[in-house]
Amino acid sequence: MVNITRAADLTVVGANGGGWVSPVGTPALASPLSQPVAPWEPLGAISDDGLTYGFDEDSQEFTPWGLTSPFRTQITKSVRTFGLTVWETSRVAVQSLQYRLDAAALEPDVDGITTFAETASPVPDRRAFWFLVVDGESFRGFYVPQGEINDRSDVSFKQDEMSGYEWTITTYPDEAGNTVYHVDKLPATPAYTGS
Repeated sequence: MVNITRAADLTVVGANGGGWVSPVGTPALASPLSQPVAPWEPLGAISDDGLTYGFDEDSQEFTPWGLTSPFRTQITKSVRTFGLTVWETSRVAVQSLQYRLDAAALEPDVDGITTFAETASPVPDRRAFWFLVVDGESFRGFYVPQGEINDRSDVSFKQDEMSGYEWTITTYPDEAGNTVYHVDKLPATPAYTGS
């Protein structure tokens, strides 16, 4: 009989976490236990939908003449995305991302009034991102050296609903060709104890 080891502490429930943004070129945190400091800016409260780590891949299969199964598959597209809804829409860092503006453009005047315009011709707005997922003693960190919000949902203002900015962030390769760096603190995996 086979002895199957199961360990609940090796599973992940995204019980808590956070997100931060910084200019491109900001280095990754060395540990998921470290508190991000400037120039990292917090994104604030994230909706209870949490964080979605997306995989968008396409491939091309090559099947030789006379066979019915491919003998090679070539990856033709491999994109990583992060999806989340931020609720603290009055944060300068959040508004800066939503409207593709420099934070300095969102400084209020002497009367506390902020004014800005949305352009009909937005330019690329790449930033560095740090996402953290916490489950008890497990910490999963995702460092995105170059990411950009490429999809924004409609924003509702209703009495019975929290307004938020729902984003999909596409990752781009850095100079090393990497799109996402993982920095985790996870429980040790128990040794296999087969019979």
